[in-house]
Amino acid sequence: MRNLLSFARAVDRMNDAVYTMIRWLTLAMIFVGALNALLRYATKFTGVSLSSNSYLDIQWYMFSLIFLLGAAAGLRQEMHVRVDVLYERLAPRAKAWIDIAGTLLFLLPFCVMMLVTSWPAVHNSWVVREGSPDPGGLIRYPIKTVILICFVLLFLQGLSQLITRTAILRGLIPADAAAADVPPTHHVEAV
Repeated sequence: MRNLLSFARAVDRMNDAVYTMIRWLTLAMIFVGALNALLRYATKFTGVSLSSNSYLDIQWYMFSLIFLLGAAAGLRQEMHVRVDVLYERLAPRAKAWIDIAGTLLFLLPFCVMMLVTSWPAVHNSWVVREGSPDPGGLIRYPIKTVILICFVLLFLQGLSQLITRTAILRGLIPADAAAADVPPTHHVEAV
C-alpha cells in the first residue's frame, strides 16, 4: 500500500502542477482575447485588417486546454459541482465509502468510455492533419489530442482518490488527510 500511496501523491503533484499552469494560461487567454478585440476595433479606423482567425483559434485552444486539463485538477481539489443532501454531514469513513463507490461505478468507467470513444476522432484528425476551416486558422489535430490527455489525467486522479480513500478506510492515513492534502484555493462552496 505504501507504493500505491506514493503513486497517489505523484499523481496529485502532477495535477497540482497542471493547475498552476492553467492559472497562468487563463491570464494569457484573457490577454489574447483583449488584444484580438482591440485589433478588430483598430481595423475600423485603419482600414487594414489587423485581426486574424488565428487569434480566435489561439483563444479557443487556450480555453480548451483550461477546461480539459482542469478536469483532473478540479477533482483533485474537490472543486467539481457536488449536489448532496447528506454527504457533508457524514463521518469521514462514510464519505470515503461514497467516494470509492462513485469512483468505481461512475468516474473510472466514464474515463475509459471517453478514451475509447474519443480515440477514433483524435486518430482521424492526425491522419488527415485536420486544420481550421477558417482562412488563417490554426491546425486542429494537436488540440484534439488534449481530449485523450484530459481523460488519462482524470482517470489517474480517480485512481489517486481511490487509493487515498482506501487507505483512510484501512486506517493507514488519518480520515482528514484527503482534505488536508488538497492545496488551498479560493472557491465558494455551495450549500
